[in-house]
Amino acid sequence: MTHPEQRPGIRMDELPLGVRPCSIAAALDVLGERWSLLALREIGYGVHRFARIAGYTGASRDILADRLRKLETAGVIERRQYSEHPPRHEYHLTAAGRELFPVMLALRQWGDKWAVDAPAITHRHACGQPVQIDLTCHHCGRPVTHDTIHAELADA
Repeated sequence: MTHPEQRPGIRMDELPLGVRPCSIAAALDVLGERWSLLALREIGYGVHRFARIAGYTGASRDILADRLRKLETAGVIERRQYSEHPPRHEYHLTAAGRELFPVMLALRQWGDKWAVDAPAITHRHACGQPVQIDLTCHHCGRPVTHDTIHAELADA
């Protein structure tokens, strides 16, 4: 294991002070509100209709409508009409929304460990075992940890 001082790359704490352009900040602009993430949780569970999403999340109708519009505008979900009279829509994950699955699992895993006394739900893999998210490098297969990565400025 290398120590931070020995890692290649740049030291982020030594760059000139200023607001950093950041993919995390951009993602939080889309996803960083409680009701957005809870709506995505429900849609991921197969709950597609507005009233049921509101009921399972506890979000007010106005706030939920706003968050769903924002997620739709960002391309994370799509509305599909299921009734013409009166007009009613369901909400479904797009490819971008489905790619949030590992993020949601990791957030749940963190919450189970650090934010609640006992988890309300256990997620199990098809093999029957509880799901445990582990990050591994796709290239070498070794664990990805804070100590095994370094930052580099992206090519412009």
